Amino acid sequence: MSLANQNVLIIGGSSGIGLAAARAAAAAGAAVTIASRSQERLSAALAELPGGCAAEAVDSNDENGIAALMERVGELDHLVYAAGGPLDPKSQGPLAGISLDAARDVFEARFWGAVTAVKHAAPRIRPGGSVTLTSGATAVRPTGRTTLADASAGAVETLTRGLAIELAPIRVNAVRPGTILTPRLTGIPEPQREPLFKALAARTLVKKMGEPAEVAEAFLFLMGNGFITGSVITVDGGLLLT
Repeated sequence: MSLANQNVLIIGGSSGIGLAAARAAAAAGAAVTIASRSQERLSAALAELPGGCAAEAVDSNDENGIAALMERVGELDHLVYAAGGPLDPKSQGPLAGISLDAARDVFEARFWGAVTAVKHAAPRIRPGGSVTLTSGATAVRPTGRTTLADASAGAVETLTRGLAIELAPIRVNAVRPGTILTPRLTGIPEPQREPLFKALAARTLVKKMGEPAEVAEAFLFLMGNGFITGSVITVDGGLLLT
């Protein structure tokens, strides 16, 4: 699949799934700009990407910053929103004991950040272009431990369908990853990592955890296929069937 002569902006592109999507888009010939709030992670990510890619520091919760980013980037063919931010432990666990402020922060990064990015990117997306958002398998199969984060994934999927109608003919889709080996998981201390990873892999039909590059292929497919909109593609190794 070729994305030659196309401009792709990936917010949340400095690590994990977003960085893998940036690699895939660049390999397909796109001019890629990655954006995230950490200049340090952006610099490290840019060193891994082919020459010609660009990086922009922005806080996805800052509407003025997002608007200024879109001014700098200019016309786009594809927007990918993969920003999620870390899950504050205070936002997890039984509802009675969570911090509502921490839970709101989850929605700010995952849902409202996506809304803000699409609001300011949509007028700049050229004919035939697309928006691809990121939800998660917990939108369909909640864990019971991260209820507010799971709800944000479900909200993103509803947003995807609504925006596909509102913004047509711009295509709007989402990718729904399962358990993926991103820095959030690989950063777990070694003594806890091996048993956790074995348990998570055992829950899938393919008996392994996913790689960011495998999810990136779904983003690339949605950017390149001009006849898909309002859809959510699941990349979960069969987790939702177990």
